[in-house]
Amino acid sequence: MKKEVWFGLTIMALVVLSAFVLLPAPSEMTNGHLGLLMLALVVVAIMLGFPTAFTLMGMGMIFAWIAYRSQNPDLAVNQTLDLMVQRAYSVMSNDVLISIPLFVFMGYLIERANLIEKLFKSMHLAMARLPGSLAVATIVTCAIFATATGIVGAVVTLMGLLALPAMLRAGYSVQLSAGAITAGGCLGILIPPSVMLIVYGATAGVSVVKLYAGAFFPGVMLATLYVLYVVILAKVKPSMAPPMSAEDRIVPLPAFAQVVSKDVSSTVLPGLIGAIKGKRNAAVPMRELLNHLGIALLPALAVAAIMGTIYFKVTAPVAVEAVEGVVAMGGELADTAETEDEAESVSGLAEPESEGAETPAAPTEMAKADAAPAAEAAKEEAPVAASADAQAPAAAAERVPAPMSFWIGLASCVVALAIFYAYFSFTRLEIFKMLLGSFFPLALMILAVLGTIVFGLATPTEAAAMGSLGGLLLAAAYRRLNYVVLRESVYLTAKTSAMVCWLFVGSSIFSAAFALLGGQEIINDWVLGMDLTPVQFMILAQVVIFLLGWPLEWTEIIVIFMPIFIPLLPHFGIDPLFFGLLVALNLQTAFLSPPVAMAAFYLKGVSPPHVTLNQIFAGMLPFMAIQVFAIVLLYMFPAIGMWLPEVLYK
Repeated sequence: MKKEVWFGLTIMALVVLSAFVLLPAPSEMTNGHLGLLMLALVVVAIMLGFPTAFTLMGMGMIFAWIAYRSQNPDLAVNQTLDLMVQRAYSVMSNDVLISIPLFVFMGYLIERANLIEKLFKSMHLAMARLPGSLAVATIVTCAIFATATGIVGAVVTLMGLLALPAMLRAGYSVQLSAGAITAGGCLGILIPPSVMLIVYGATAGVSVVKLYAGAFFPGVMLATLYVLYVVILAKVKPSMAPPMSAEDRIVPLPAFAQVVSKDVSSTVLPGLIGAIKGKRNAAVPMRELLNHLGIALLPALAVAAIMGTIYFKVTAPVAVEAVEGVVAMGGELADTAETEDEAESVSGLAEPESEGAETPAAPTEMAKADAAPAAEAAKEEAPVAASADAQAPAAAAERVPAPMSFWIGLASCVVALAIFYAYFSFTRLEIFKMLLGSFFPLALMILAVLGTIVFGLATPTEAAAMGSLGGLLLAAAYRRLNYVVLRESVYLTAKTSAMVCWLFVGSSIFSAAFALLGGQEIINDWVLGMDLTPVQFMILAQVVIFLLGWPLEWTEIIVIFMPIFIPLLPHFGIDPLFFGLLVALNLQTAFLSPPVAMAAFYLKGVSPPHVTLNQIFAGMLPFMAIQVFAIVLLYMFPAIGMWLPEVLYK
């Protein structure tokens, strides 16, 4: 038998042996011990190849019936069926899960828009001067495409067909090529919008919006660590990643660019402006020159639009509440009340005149007489006060001065643009045009979907609907949208969504049965009895999840084991959001760790015959070490993941 089969059988034997050793004799077993036995049986059944969702559902119903039967045998069947219906209904009524089919549909449409070949070629040429440029372009292409689609298998398969032959022809080692493709393809389950984060949020009761905001920088950090590893390795061992030859860096120029670069200037802006003004380039069509001048000015226009938006944001007038008018009105009432009180007090406390004296005017008449001039004076002062109150909002409506940081940022952008255009040759213009047709549409769509979610402009479901529309428009723009593509995308979306929903139903029934039997209480008592510190518990949890990634996929780990860990977090004072970010980083290893390293099998299915599975596994191991290092970095510096959610959702 193959080594992978022996490894799987060994893991199953260890699970069964551990269950027999750790559990008491059958006569001494309690319901809680039955819960632990159910957990071990589920792991073994999944490793034997039984469908995860129906394994969880079947085991959950059998052991739920055992739990109910121990209490009331007559009602055990009815209670078990009621539990199944209630759990299925609660899952189907979860609004968060609506976004899953929409994101999956977006991914399948983008996959069929055939963008990945153009994206890889443009990224390869754009990074030609970097050491290990082919591997770096592969990682960046995988990260972008996997983020847009979220389908690890499709990204690894397509890049295996596209990038692996190119890297092998260029003299790259098999291990580095396989590691770059598999590790880059798995980034889609971490960088939002990610289906895995939605599944964790629905399982752990954590806001998906906060998970998306928190996972952005850890995902970028992990991709950056991959790129740094490849660049350093290519510098230290050039034989594993030879530099590109001068012939491979050549980008064919169109006819007008050859004429302008030869007769006017090899730099884009001086060349195009000189060609438009001069008469010596009459052979070059004016429309062609203007079109390319507009394309060349796009970076400057984008910077101007962004900085203009920031300027209007930071100099917006401060909203002043209309407090003055309320105080003035209250003041008038208070003054009037005081005047009346004084008048009453004078009339009440004045000594009566002696008899025979002339009777003075009535006190009320005297008060009216005194109040008349005061009223006239108030009427004269009222327009003045009103005009002053009207001037106050006008003064407040003036824009505030921009802070010094804005001007420093603006100056930095101007200097960066000047340097950019100083080196912006016609060759780089052609590469920029390739990026406009491949990289920027995907990047804009990802940022639009993610930005609307993170900044609270739309819910994940609404943003997923926008992403689906964007996928349709992209497929139509690249003339790939037809009935066959749409039918396949809808079919695969329905298939994937049904799998995820049944997985949630099975997980819900399994968790309910596990809690009914008291298995959660035994685990809680065992963990709390160890007197662990929060650091020790976090290390224990991450090590367990890391080891579970070897025999299980991320879906089984989240739906089976997260309900066991989540109830323990409040005792150790651990934020479920931060724990979820660590788990998301950790679950990257589930796709790269044998024997259930699905990314390796996806790549092996499309690789040349001389590429062995052992070589692919060997290439993935350094990237697994980088993932562990990223987990340590995130734990040591939690602000990498927690800063953005804290800033946006105080």
